[in-house]
Amino acid sequence: MVEWWQRGVIYQVYPRSFADSNGDGIGDLPGIVDRLDYLEWLGVDAIWLSPIFRSPMADFGYDVADYRDIAPIFGTLADLDRLVDAAHGRGIRVILDFVPNHTSDQHPWFTASRSSRDDPHRHWYLWADPRPDGSPPNGWTSMFGGSAWTWDEPTAQFYYHGFLPQQPDLDWRNPAVQAAMLDVLRFWLDRGIDGFRIDVLWLLLKDETWRQDPANQWAGRADLPGIQELVARMRATTDAYDGRILIGEIYLPVERLVAYYGTPDRPGVHLPYNFGLIHVPWDAGRIRDAIAGYEAALPGHAWPNWVLGNHDQSRVATRVGAAQARVAAMLLLTLRGTPTVYQGDEIGMVDVPVPPARRADPAEPSRDPERSPMRWSPVPNGGFTTGEPWLPMAASDPGRSVEEQRDDPGSMLTLHRRLLALRRAEPALAIGGFELLPSPDGVVAYRRTSASRSLDVALNLRARPVQVALPGPPGRRLLASTVPGRADEPIEGRLRVEADEGVVTGPA
Repeated sequence: MVEWWQRGVIYQVYPRSFADSNGDGIGDLPGIVDRLDYLEWLGVDAIWLSPIFRSPMADFGYDVADYRDIAPIFGTLADLDRLVDAAHGRGIRVILDFVPNHTSDQHPWFTASRSSRDDPHRHWYLWADPRPDGSPPNGWTSMFGGSAWTWDEPTAQFYYHGFLPQQPDLDWRNPAVQAAMLDVLRFWLDRGIDGFRIDVLWLLLKDETWRQDPANQWAGRADLPGIQELVARMRATTDAYDGRILIGEIYLPVERLVAYYGTPDRPGVHLPYNFGLIHVPWDAGRIRDAIAGYEAALPGHAWPNWVLGNHDQSRVATRVGAAQARVAAMLLLTLRGTPTVYQGDEIGMVDVPVPPARRADPAEPSRDPERSPMRWSPVPNGGFTTGEPWLPMAASDPGRSVEEQRDDPGSMLTLHRRLLALRRAEPALAIGGFELLPSPDGVVAYRRTSASRSLDVALNLRARPVQVALPGPPGRRLLASTVPGRADEPIEGRLRVEADEGVVTGPA
């Protein structure tokens, strides 16, 4: 049986920056409800919401103070229930961001843990004595810089945090932690949530002896033996509910990434996020190699997935330029597997420079530029808010808003909508087979096949035209192009693919 998430397209919503309903400059859940008609029109199948749980926002929601409540800046539990009901009424699933590796230092669990060495919650977190000279237990550094250890004077021990000091890591070797977190999953599944994207999944376990490898800062605290058992428990919890999905954030080489699919007897997450297209140089040969390597590494029971951008990475239009961003969109939406689209990429948004006085992100380098609010219309603040947006927006960005692009047949938004419609109409694209095809330098070409049809895709990553031979029976035509006005052209012999163009061809 083909699952909805295999056919579907996931759309990432960064709630702070999507739509503000009350004019405070911060996006919220009612704002998302107000824009569901747009998402239905666009043609996505699910929305993944970056963290919305109650939080002091030291890391914008990735420091959770209550896993069973909503941060007031976003709304209430009732607002989330309304969002889920309204989305489901439009055939759109809702996926939450689950942050199990660490909590906020204001979470009641940590407040209890640091209150006394004898408190029952003490061993829910990672505490350690100093070395004889009073220094931290080892030299591990935080993802955000500085030591990963913070001294707690009242209990005279260090606690570990892989990120900010305000984000103490949980001890996932503790069965009580595991049970509590699985209960969190059930709480949301019982409310109708369709699945979870699991934050920093590969970091859940740490070496019990604080082992450190000077050549590898993350040895001893990343991708350790035992994580797969934890993932399997999460999967078993989710599988008790019909049609739900688990997605894992995992920044690992592909040969380790695919281990998080688990095995047929002990399944892992449905989709370990594949960030290959974000990190590979934008070169046809390198992209072909990345695709081939990923496809070859996939276990037989695994379903692939692809990501071009997210809230932690520079936007694709900034990385590859406006013309190639259109080609990249076709690549993402025609490869085999489930694609995830980051909000705003469908209108070609670019990174927005943020002056030091407006910087919000604690990380270095700052992730603020790719989190700039969504542009809905060509008015001040882009129709995102009637107040002052929490992050700067481009002062002038003509043509790059939903309103301006919605009825423009040549726009980036129209291209996305047409490609999404083509995926729905063509089983070969949605769930079909995949084969890389021979292609000239600068071109990535592949074939997608179903029981009755085969479609060919050719993507020109260079700024000059190229002739491409796409072998197939007569009577084929151009089904889609990133260049406006080329659809439905008949194909006879070799096909001219224009500079910075991607095409999909198939039977008439």
